[in-house]
Amino acid sequence: MFKLTSLNLNGIRSATSKGLEDWLAQSRPDCICVQELKAQAADIRGRFDELAGLKGYFHFAEKKGYSGVGIYTRDEPSEVITGFGSGEFDAEGRYVELRFDRPGRTQADKLSIISAYFPSGSSGEERQAAKFRFLAEFYPYLLALKKERDFVLCGDINIAHQEIDLKNFKGNRKNSGFLPEERGWMTDLLRSHGQVVMQSVQEDVEEANRVADQLLCRTPGTVPRPGCGMVDVYRMLQPTATDAAYTWWSNRGQAYAKNVGWRLDYHLATPAFAKLARSELIYKDQKFSDHAPITVSYDLEM
Repeated sequence: MFKLTSLNLNGIRSATSKGLEDWLAQSRPDCICVQELKAQAADIRGRFDELAGLKGYFHFAEKKGYSGVGIYTRDEPSEVITGFGSGEFDAEGRYVELRFDRPGRTQADKLSIISAYFPSGSSGEERQAAKFRFLAEFYPYLLALKKERDFVLCGDINIAHQEIDLKNFKGNRKNSGFLPEERGWMTDLLRSHGQVVMQSVQEDVEEANRVADQLLCRTPGTVPRPGCGMVDVYRMLQPTATDAAYTWWSNRGQAYAKNVGWRLDYHLATPAFAKLARSELIYKDQKFSDHAPITVSYDLEM
């Protein structure tokens, strides 16, 4: 089994001070995708190059103490890619991809593991607009990548897709992370070409498409973008989980104690790779950040 974890660190120095390395040594994932390093190369060098025997590969933001993603792995990648070709968002350190191409491997001989950190729009209109620009740029990139290889994207997506993905869905319909156009983007990502959208998000589709026409520069009435056909691995394994599914809790009030959470952290995989998923775990016995690590075990020999 290949054990793959994803965790938004909310600062690598903070997370390791709260016992992250010890937990990794005990849980022994083969690979962990991390987001929001809040560190630069000089901060990593000599201290966080490796964690619990896993070698790290990183994409740093130009701005100090901001964003940044990484992947720690036991296996040597065949190629390392930082950024997805966006001038604006590559400067923010939001994408690192490790390729594990193994000619002759019976399953997913061309395989990428991606750690991605989607922008949050919760701080105001300017950052929400940036988030929409990111979604508009990132979608065709994923669509093209899927045509070339199998991959699993792990990360803080900053979108709760369905009502069962957050506690107070009624009160958050107009808030970043649960806006209809964001949910519509996720629906398209998970929808195969020509497939009818999921019933659970049907009520928002028309509004999402209307707003998306404006935000993504589509001409109203034209054919919607093709479905990407990705798989939400956690939902494939746990299609009805609610309270147990949350991976993020606000620091305000007693959100964590009361489990007033959101599911913002995902494994998004191509269908062939998603079929290899066997079990999942959202670990909540310790808090390393305001997010919980989500681990999926895949029936794969690297």
